[in-house]
Amino acid sequence: MFMHLEVYYYAFILMRFILLYAGDAYLIYSSSVAAGAQSGIEECKYQFAWDRWNCPERALQLSAHSGLRSANRETAFFHAISSAGVMYTLTRNCSLGDFDNCGCDDTRNGQRGDKLNLNIDGKSVSIKGIFGLTIICAFYPLFNQAVKGTMQRTCKCHGVSGSCTTQTCWLQLPEFREVGNYLKEKYHRAVKVDLLRGAGNSAASRGAIAETFSSISRKELVHLEDSPDYCLENRTLGLPGTEGRECLRKGKNLSKWEKRSCKRLCGECGLAVEERRAETVSSCNCKFHWCCAVKCEQCRKTVTKYYCVKRTKRVKNDSASRRKSYRLKKKH
Repeated sequence: MFMHLEVYYYAFILMRFILLYAGDAYLIYSSSVAAGAQSGIEECKYQFAWDRWNCPERALQLSAHSGLRSANRETAFFHAISSAGVMYTLTRNCSLGDFDNCGCDDTRNGQRGDKLNLNIDGKSVSIKGIFGLTIICAFYPLFNQAVKGTMQRTCKCHGVSGSCTTQTCWLQLPEFREVGNYLKEKYHRAVKVDLLRGAGNSAASRGAIAETFSSISRKELVHLEDSPDYCLENRTLGLPGTEGRECLRKGKNLSKWEKRSCKRLCGECGLAVEERRAETVSSCNCKFHWCCAVKCEQCRKTVTKYYCVKRTKRVKNDSASRRKSYRLKKKH
C-alpha cells in the first residue's frame, strides 16, 4: 500500500507482472492498464486540486525513478486510487466485450460471494474472470475496498402488469468519481501505524507487526510516516510548495473547502494573496445560418483570479515619515 509510482511507470510495472504470469497473449490489456492508471492520477489531481499537496507529477516521477519511497497518507491515497483506476477500467472494458477471454457471469446477479461481481449496462461481470486469480490478487483488495463501499443494489421487477412477483437484483458499478470521493474520505481518516524501527526480522517482531495490522479494518487507508510540510518547496522530493498556486475566494457553487483554499494555501503557509485580473475572449451569441454554418461573436470578459505570493514589507509613505520626523524635532 506504500508504493509511490508515477502513472506510466506504475502501468509498466503492472504489465510486466501480467506478462510474467500470463504471457504475450495478454498484451491486449496494456492499453486498458495505461488508461486506468491515467484515470487514477487524473482523479487524484481532481480530489486534491485545492489542497497543499495536489498530486504533483514531478514528485511521482522522482519517487518512481530515484528510489525515494515515502509511507505517508498521500502515498497511500495515490496507490489506492491508481489501483482502483486500473481495475475499474479493466472491468468496464471486459463488460464491453473488448477482451476475448473474459465475459459476463449472468448466474451471479444479486448474489453475494467471495468474487466481486459488478453490473455494467445490465451485465454481471466478475473481475476474477478477466485473467484469472493470479493477477487479480495483487489489486483486488484495494479495488474492493474502494468500490464495494460505493456500489448500490439495484433491482428490476418482473410480473404481469408490473406486479413484481419476482425481482432481478445486482450490484451497480458506480461512476469513478464516487470511488474518488470515497477514497478521499478514507484519506481524511487515514490510520497511522507506529512500527518499531530496527526491531529486526525475528518471529516475535513479525508477530507484533501482524497483530498491529490485524486490529485495523481492511477498509482503512494506513500510513507509517507523517507528511512533510507541503507549504515549502522541496526539490529533493519534487514538491513545489504553495507559492504561485491559484486559490479560490468567490464563485458560484463553490464548496466550503474551495472557498477556504486561499487561507489554506496562502495564509496558513505564510504567503499573501494577490489579486490578478485578466481578459478572456470566448465565442458567444452563436447563430445557425442556412446552410450549413454557425457564426459566433467574440465576447470579452474580465475575470479575477487569486494567487499565493510572498509577503512584502510595507514601506511607510513619505508624508507619514515627514509627520513623524516633525514631531520628533518639536520635542527637542
